[in-house]
This record gives sequence, C-alpha cells and structure tokens, in this order.
Amino acid sequence: MTRDVLVAGETLIDFLPERPGPISSVEGFERRAGGAPANVAVALARLEHAPLFWTRVGADPFGRYLESVLTEHGLPDRFLERDPDAKTTLAFVTHDETGDRSFSFYRDGTADTRLEPGRLDDPTLADREWVHTGGVTLSSGRAREATLDLLERAADAGCTTSFDPNFRPELWPDEETFRTVVRDALEHVDVLKATDEELETLGFGSDGDADRGGDDLETRARAALAAGPDAVFATRGGEGAIAVAAEDSPWAGTGASTVEHPGYDADVVDTTGAGDAFVAGTIAALHEGRADLEATLAFANAVGAAATTAAGAMTALPDREAVRSMRE
Repeated sequence: MTRDVLVAGETLIDFLPERPGPISSVEGFERRAGGAPANVAVALARLEHAPLFWTRVGADPFGRYLESVLTEHGLPDRFLERDPDAKTTLAFVTHDETGDRSFSFYRDGTADTRLEPGRLDDPTLADREWVHTGGVTLSSGRAREATLDLLERAADAGCTTSFDPNFRPELWPDEETFRTVVRDALEHVDVLKATDEELETLGFGSDGDADRGGDDLETRARAALAAGPDAVFATRGGEGAIAVAAEDSPWAGTGASTVEHPGYDADVVDTTGAGDAFVAGTIAALHEGRADLEATLAFANAVGAAATTAAGAMTALPDREAVRSMRE
C-alpha cells in the first residue's frame, strides 16, 4: 500500500465520561486514544488510504498505549517520536444530551508541544502528494514553529496541503493570537476545513474580508479563500456542510464552485471525532482524483455522520462499508 499522504500533529488520551453532564458531576471516565490528526490518520487507514503519521508522545504508559493503538490501525512508527522528558497529553471530554462535547486539557509542556522543526527531511516531503495538519500544535511550544515549517516546506515541495484549525479556546491565550497564527498558516494551505464558528472567530466575513452586509456561511468560506486556500469545506454540525473553490483551484473545473449538502440522518451517540472523520473523507475523495466538489462533500458528510454513531473518536471511525450504509 502506498503511503503518499502524510498527517502530522498530536496524539493524546481522551477520557470519555460514563454519562452526559458537566465534569463535576461525572464520576467515571473511560480511556480512549485521540487527538485530531491521529483520528484523521486512523480514519484514512479505515478508508484504505493509510498515511505516514508524524507525532510525539511521552515515554510513559499512556504513550506506550497510544503507540500500540496506532500500530493496530496499520500506521507505521517511522515518524512516531517518544519523548523521554515529557508526559503524554490528556483530555477529559464531557458531552450533553445531544452529543455535543467540551474538553479539559492537561497539556502544559507535554510531548506533542515539543515537536521540532526540520524532523521531516526534504526527500520524505518530495515523495508525498498530500500533507495534513491541524491547529492544536499551533497553540504553544516548539510545535507551533514545527507545524508552520512543515506547511511551508510541504507547499514548496509541491504537496497538496490541508488544514483544520480545530479551535480549542482553552489552549490559546486569546482569540487574536489564534487568528494571527492560523492566518499565517493559511498562506501555505490548499484545502481548509473549518466550522462556521471557526471561520467567524478567524474574522472571515467581516468588513475587511467580504462585501459589507454579508456574513452567512458561504460569505465566510469565500472570504477564507482570499487568505490562501484553493478550497474551503465549511461544516455546520448536523445540518451538513458547504464547499467553495477558487476560480483557479484544481477543483474549480470539476463542477460548481459552490456546493452544499444537508448531511445524513444518524443516531448520534457521540460527536467526538466526527469533524476528523469529515476531514479524512475529504482528503480521501480529493486525493483519489475522481470526485468533484459535490461528490466529495457528500462522501465527507457520510464519513462524518457514520463516526457519530458510536462512542469515542478512533473507535467510532467508519470503514467504507459503513460509509456506504450511511449513504443508502
């Protein structure tokens, strides 16, 4: 199997609650492997596009557990780094009766904040067709420099690059820092996946980015194109998603430059990892080179919806048969 996709970013432990409610009222949690880029990498493997995965975990019991999970899902350990001097990140997840979740992170100086620039050499990037990363590693530590360096070098190497801001307010000093850093990253990004709320937080659709009087989702997505990406996939939870493409993008000639999909009905158990599944569906469809924007959006929505039907992130990621069932 070729590994011409590379995913980079954090792998962490998600502690999932035994029942809905605030963290102060939950007595039991179950350990699961998580981290948005890790979920994307595993989801791609489930969709028969197993990538290379660059990540960093602590040389502790949690890190060893994560290593075993990634290996079980068919991801090679070539770029799996073990930090002898830092712990593995932990995240306690809580969710309400609808499945929407919030996070409490234990991530001060942990292993994934200590990714170092330059660890991926030029020949490795030259052999990749697609590189994906996310916003959590941009939030602090040397990992910010490492992530920006990777995106810039991947773009220079001719890779298609994709990015998910994955905004977690608890990890950023303020929204202005988030906007500044992510907009720097977007200069080297071809495909952006973001929620409506993230696009708004990034300032897209404001007077500086779009015509006065428009602030709907399509307006924000189109404003984001001006920051660098060739295509923007904007999600809105159970109400589906839209995709927009710039006129000179590789996907502008494969159908309409703006498409919309209402999503799929699903028996929602837990939304953790659904956005990461959507990202993997987008990458898989575009990378296969046989899907236009409309077909890509439908496939990505189906992957995301299928991931909500079981608890956890990696454990709920669907294979192609589950995606086909969701679309029937």
